[in-house]
Amino acid sequence: MKNVTSRRQMLSASACGFGSLALADLMTRQAQAATPSGPLAQPATHHLPRARRVIFLFMHGGPSHVDTFDYKPRLQADDGKDLPYDLPTAAIDAKLKLLGSPWKFKQHGQSGLWCSELMPHTARHLDEMCIIKSLHSRGQSHGQAVSMLNTGSDNLVRPSVGSWLSYGLGTENEDLPSFVALAPSTGHGGPRNYGTAFLPAIHQATAIGSNGKLGDAQVKYLNRGDLPPAEQNRQMDLLQTLNRRHLDRAGQDQQIEGAIEAYELAFRMQQAAPQVLSLDEEPQHILDLYGVGQEPTDNFGRSCLLARRLAEAGVRFIQVSTGNVWDQHSNLKSGHEKNSLKTDQPVAGLIQDLKQRGMLEDTLIVWGGEFGRTPVVQGANGRDHNPQGFTMWMAGGGVKGGTSYGETDEFGYYSQQDRVHMHDLHATILHLMGLDHQRLTYRYAGRDFRLTDVAGRVVTELFA
Repeated sequence: MKNVTSRRQMLSASACGFGSLALADLMTRQAQAATPSGPLAQPATHHLPRARRVIFLFMHGGPSHVDTFDYKPRLQADDGKDLPYDLPTAAIDAKLKLLGSPWKFKQHGQSGLWCSELMPHTARHLDEMCIIKSLHSRGQSHGQAVSMLNTGSDNLVRPSVGSWLSYGLGTENEDLPSFVALAPSTGHGGPRNYGTAFLPAIHQATAIGSNGKLGDAQVKYLNRGDLPPAEQNRQMDLLQTLNRRHLDRAGQDQQIEGAIEAYELAFRMQQAAPQVLSLDEEPQHILDLYGVGQEPTDNFGRSCLLARRLAEAGVRFIQVSTGNVWDQHSNLKSGHEKNSLKTDQPVAGLIQDLKQRGMLEDTLIVWGGEFGRTPVVQGANGRDHNPQGFTMWMAGGGVKGGTSYGETDEFGYYSQQDRVHMHDLHATILHLMGLDHQRLTYRYAGRDFRLTDVAGRVVTELFA
């Protein structure tokens, strides 16, 4: 178990570092990777890690697995026929008529993995990917399933995956947060999905943009360019002195500790963050690779390119969100095609860019949504939510490329063979990062909590 007391002792012991001399020194340092200290210091891992960082490409809304990576010949052959078994009682609203995919599938690469024509750019990189086709989760509604994907709980406030990784591993660069959420949603739980719950506040994500829109790609309220460095230093010194006095009176108080740590991090970020978040120095061929400056790929392309830059700079967990756009209860074909046109090229560009920089081998990419879609029709031409069985893929970071794991039934409704629960996925991600999901715990309210609750299996079959 992580030693929480030592973190507080460390904060107390480093109080003199909040003084003016230390702050003045921070103002003059260049934005570079440094040996982290304090609550974001890098502790020892439980075992040898295969990955150093995670980029989670969150396809919010639930892309249809039977229209992307889970080819079902029986579904195509029986289009329009009745589903030969009953729907689960938790189903929201769908008919028993099967709906074949409007897209053609074919095999790609040396591995021969299947992918539909909906993802032509991503299909060129299937040999780098491990496609998990047997996921299942809790939560028929978006709010439940999104929470389950991001925190491991479908109904309780719990720390997010990125916060757990930040807590367990710290950061490689003390001038940047260990967890960044690019364009996260304000709905379906909003900040809860990238929050810390009862973990120390320093491990919450720094959010940039919202609801799938990156905006100006700047951290809000970070820039104090209107004040000269000496005045900023004086104000910070006064503020932290008052905070420390308040903490001394209160004793151990996570909220006050979190405020002190957050102000310190924000102060350091003023120089480091603008450089990392700027694309001005990226060559044109890299911008073109991601589709930056072109429509409809510009927004998501900039997010994926920023994810690579943040990963290079030492950020531990980067989440890139599309916004809730994959929820096609009707107009499946037009909706999924629109989303694919926005995301397919940037995702492929990210894989290629990381590979050519030698970063893919220690960067774990995870792609997927909170659930899949039903093989039966909803309305005239849509699909309903399906947490019973769906697909996500992983690439890099020690996973076995060019492989498929698990199966849904012949129509794509239920996870059937080599089933992978969401707790199993989380345990596997932690393991690849050098953490034992059973040992990464935090004591709160008299109980040792962990990301995987009291479940979870490391799916070692996915490893290279």
